[in-house]
Amino acid sequence: MQPLLVLICGPYLSGTQGDPALIAANRERLESWALPIYERGHLPLVGEWMALPIIHAAGGRAPGDAVFNAYQYPVAHRLLARCDAVLRIPGASRGADLDVARAQELGLTVFTDIGQLPRLTPATDSTQP
Repeated sequence: MQPLLVLICGPYLSGTQGDPALIAANRERLESWALPIYERGHLPLVGEWMALPIIHAAGGRAPGDAVFNAYQYPVAHRLLARCDAVLRIPGASRGADLDVARAQELGLTVFTDIGQLPRLTPATDSTQP
């Protein structure tokens, strides 16, 4: 088995009322799942890692502004077309729910627990010599 490209989906703007500190905390929470996914032998991805540079280049000034809204979900949906699976972390999030629905339309596996991700052994991990 090859490593999976796993999109981590969960709250980003949800529950923040636009508070930058709460948004940062949500992003840190999303990113906290990257190492556990990697340690299982897979490649983690947070959608904001791809979307935010595009949003900023397009003139986005704040999360939730018109430019953010024009790019955030379309970037995620293009990204999902390249991913192998999704890890949906806990927490209310309309955007994450949209990502999961799109992933299911694409036939991707949606994991809701890190333990559901297969653990690659060193013999199947292509990063090992």
